[in-house]
Amino acid sequence: MEVPTSPNAVLQQVNQLWSMLDDMSLNSPEGYRKFIEKQLREGADFYSPPQPDSCIRVAILGPKPGVLYINVCSWRRVPGPSSPEQPVPVCGGRLETDTEGKEQYSVLDVAYSPEVLEGARSNPQERKQLHLLAMSFAQQQHGLSLSQHFKLHSSSLKGSTESMRDRLSSPRQPKQPAPPPPPTQPGTGPSLLQQISSLRGGAEGGDDPSVGVTLELGAHEQPARPGLIQVISSSEGPLLPQCPAHRLTLQSGTGSPDAPPKPPSLELSVELPGVRSVAECQLSISQDDILLEVEDMYHLHLDLPETVNEETATATFNKRTHTLTLTVAVL
Repeated sequence: MEVPTSPNAVLQQVNQLWSMLDDMSLNSPEGYRKFIEKQLREGADFYSPPQPDSCIRVAILGPKPGVLYINVCSWRRVPGPSSPEQPVPVCGGRLETDTEGKEQYSVLDVAYSPEVLEGARSNPQERKQLHLLAMSFAQQQHGLSLSQHFKLHSSSLKGSTESMRDRLSSPRQPKQPAPPPPPTQPGTGPSLLQQISSLRGGAEGGDDPSVGVTLELGAHEQPARPGLIQVISSSEGPLLPQCPAHRLTLQSGTGSPDAPPKPPSLELSVELPGVRSVAECQLSISQDDILLEVEDMYHLHLDLPETVNEETATATFNKRTHTLTLTVAVL
């Protein structure tokens, strides 16, 4: 799918998408239902947070001697290699320094695809290579010189889960030139939700680096050679709050002969893939605007075309379709 390079092009593709979905819902309701359910499943995976897998401790030799803990994580955001010959994608967070008791140390989080970690779980040599590649990431992305020997930490995570997720959410790493995208096998392209996220990222022109490295099972003690590391994007889609797909319509007032007519109202429908409860949504409304936020996932601010009575606002959340519907009377 070609990524548009201007806001107008983005808006045109979004309108085409809505038109396609409207036609599908009218002409093939069952196909529409299956299509939406598939996208929601893929979107939920794409938005799922990273999970700790293991932690290694290694000595920092320079530029300033110290101790580095590397949290190795499983994250569905990180794709697996498209073939055994392709690099293993790696996503890394920002490097932080912390103190625990009398020990001062640095901590870094590195994430792999769950399939990559699961495949190495029963093979100690492959698992060791993943740890060495995490060390190679630390050296190349943060300018560290590390010892070639590491120890597995007694815990699978150094620090808290919240801190690990926060560091991965905002890498703040040096910018690197982006490489050509890796080849994609038929049937394994990004989901529609991921494509929509990439439209927004392409229009804004932002990128943050992480690395993809080749898994060399023959390299027993040395990290992967620097030339095998390539930069990929680590913050496409759900980490930066996205503007969700939404539709705002004006409903005309209705009434029966025996009752006064109802005033016209505005109805806002918002698609929120990955959101499982209305408790995750922060919604505020005034007479002329609406603000909807889901932490680290969505941000929507709309100026209303009509003045409304905010005291009449009602909102419902459909857990099956992950859709929030807000209705408010027009003054």
